Amino acid sequence: MQISNADKAEILLEALPYIKKYAGETVVIKYGGSAMIDEKLKKMVVNDIVLLKQIGVKPVVVHGGGPEISATLNKMGVQSRFVDGLRVTDEESVGVVQMVLAGKINKDLVALFGSMDSNAIGLCGIDGKLIEAEPLNAELGYVGGVKKIDPKPVEDALACGYIPVVAPIGIGDDGKVYNINADTAAARIAGALHAKSFINMTDEKGILKNKDDEDSLIREVSASEAGELISEGIVSGGMMPKVRCCIDAIRRGVEKVFIIDGREPHSLLIEVLSDQGIGTMFY
Repeated sequence: MQISNADKAEILLEALPYIKKYAGETVVIKYGGSAMIDEKLKKMVVNDIVLLKQIGVKPVVVHGGGPEISATLNKMGVQSRFVDGLRVTDEESVGVVQMVLAGKINKDLVALFGSMDSNAIGLCGIDGKLIEAEPLNAELGYVGGVKKIDPKPVEDALACGYIPVVAPIGIGDDGKVYNINADTAAARIAGALHAKSFINMTDEKGILKNKDDEDSLIREVSASEAGELISEGIVSGGMMPKVRCCIDAIRRGVEKVFIIDGREPHSLLIEVLSDQGIGTMFY
């Protein structure tokens, strides 16, 4: 269906107050799920981020890479195992995680931004001790919790006009590399940067009252209510770390926090620049 000129103008007018609101503000985007795998969606998301930068937003991208890590480990004959949505990572696996996240995925994303005439710079948590990590628990092996975030490498990249693209790997006091959950890393980075907004792109509509019914989407939830949804078992599996990190971001002072469906074309722009919104908003 062709959009009339009047409708196009209406869309632009609706976006104007949001453009003003977000101009000069930092927005942290946790980029993962199908939007990283589907080539059409990937280009669309990167293009949307470039557009946000062009209108004055300062985007910071923290990416995952679970499917590619699993595929690489599978080729090596190593079966992936998860506990509460977190990948169990032994000494052999952590080297693969570092290679895939900080190497292939990170640099492929930087190259894609470059192909769209936008300057991006690849970072990982080891660079400048951006993410200082500590062991989360013995069962998970080289999976780290975030001990401290030093936002200076990201702030310096933003000041120089780059889009920082961050791989969620941390460095411990012992000099060892730790696999950091991308949702957790993104939330902590958002808090350390005093970001205006933290947007978590997933393969879910948001928080559902009934996991089998996408029409049961919870559009707004307080941090305390979200914690209760976890306790009640409504939020479980891989969604648990996502919701917990959103709660954490709110409590660390991030003004607006969202879980959105990255499979939805232009979901990022719809969330940031329209009245419509999409997904679940935390307050």
